Amino acid sequence: MITGPTFEEMLHPQTIDRRIREEALAALEGDPLNPLNLYNITWRDPQNRVYHIVLPRELTGVDAPIVLLYGMRFPSGSHKVGAAYSVLLEKQLLGEVDPDLHTLVWPSTGNYGIGGAFIGCRMEYDSIVVLPEEMSQERFDRIQRYGARIIRTAGSESNVKEIYDEVKRLRGADSKIRALNQFEVMGNYRFHYFVTGNTAVELAAELAQAGIGNGRIAAFVSAMGSAGTIAAGDRLKQVWPDHKIVGLEPIQCPTLYNNGYGAHEIQGIGDKHVTWIHNVFNMDALMAIDERDCLTGLRLLAEEAGRDVLVGRFGLDEAVVCQLSEALGISGICNIIGAIKTARFYGLGPDDVVLTVATDAMERYGSVLEGLREEEGALDAAAATAAVDGVFHRAGTDWVMEGGREAQARWHNLKYYTWVEQQGKTVAELDAQRDPDWWLAHQEQVTEIDKRLLALRGG
Repeated sequence: MITGPTFEEMLHPQTIDRRIREEALAALEGDPLNPLNLYNITWRDPQNRVYHIVLPRELTGVDAPIVLLYGMRFPSGSHKVGAAYSVLLEKQLLGEVDPDLHTLVWPSTGNYGIGGAFIGCRMEYDSIVVLPEEMSQERFDRIQRYGARIIRTAGSESNVKEIYDEVKRLRGADSKIRALNQFEVMGNYRFHYFVTGNTAVELAAELAQAGIGNGRIAAFVSAMGSAGTIAAGDRLKQVWPDHKIVGLEPIQCPTLYNNGYGAHEIQGIGDKHVTWIHNVFNMDALMAIDERDCLTGLRLLAEEAGRDVLVGRFGLDEAVVCQLSEALGISGICNIIGAIKTARFYGLGPDDVVLTVATDAMERYGSVLEGLREEEGALDAAAATAAVDGVFHRAGTDWVMEGGREAQARWHNLKYYTWVEQQGKTVAELDAQRDPDWWLAHQEQVTEIDKRLLALRGG
């Protein structure tokens, strides 16, 4: 049985056996399909530094420091691989899956499916990824490279119902199928609550030592796809009770904002339902972001004319621009816009760190950029200047809904239509999530999962 790190080792990779850690780091570049890369699932680099970028004020236009955690250095190129690993590890330790008996199905709109292909095949499972046919070609290419099979369903990012229907069909046709549903399985939540959340807590102290912020995170901003990443905010709110958790979704598919629906192009978020693992009772505000702003922001960093304007006209450091041009995908741009809106909405200042995340990187969107260039033409200096002003500097406080008991209750109630009517949950199970102790119990399972894995190693 192939396993990898504990939750604690993902948080603190320096605690991994030295020989294993060294061999894993060597494999990261030299042998990327080696199962040893499971031990590279962490937010920290070989020197134990958190993968992050402090965004320049020249880009954000706000006094509050906005700090970006970026996931491109994880195996598979996205931090979603951590969620996929945690989900499979827990199922394996509990005896619910066996590589000799079961075929794994990974329902996804992209990055989790890529992570599932990477993790499942490295842990010697036959794996199938189910995702919409209109996702970027780079997603399909990676899944195949990692060794998984693909089933394409109709639609794009927001067509998750079609994914669920296909998974139900697969289950009915083959008793060996085991679906590892990121939208439902709490291993996804636990990875981000414990690993991402505690990494953020430690980063706040490290930033303060460097003269950035006051040692705390004032707000955590994350768009929701599976709503795994935003679970980090639950940990931050335990450390700092006045901390703000801000969720984002597309204007073109504002499900929580006004029960809206529709297709959109911010790949990785806005899946037209409220996920089971989303603790909406901790969300302080919801903001909607325009897909066009996200795509324009992506072009600004991807194209030479945009980078030249950022450096020459707005004074950004060329090395930072280069780093951002590699580390950001569409949802990362969305999160930055949301972080700027958050700083403005709450009136945050120079001591108030706003933390957000880049789930994946530019290399995943070459086909999207090619389509935009064909549709809109080349980006020139004038258009790039307008993009900086329009997308970032003028990001305002429109499309903002504050949380509160009534709003949070509405968000929670929306779970009924997916999870009770379609996916077989009971009303009693849904109502149980209203109790904060329900979430605490799932958080506390991190310790039990680590104990089980360590016992397996000892055996």
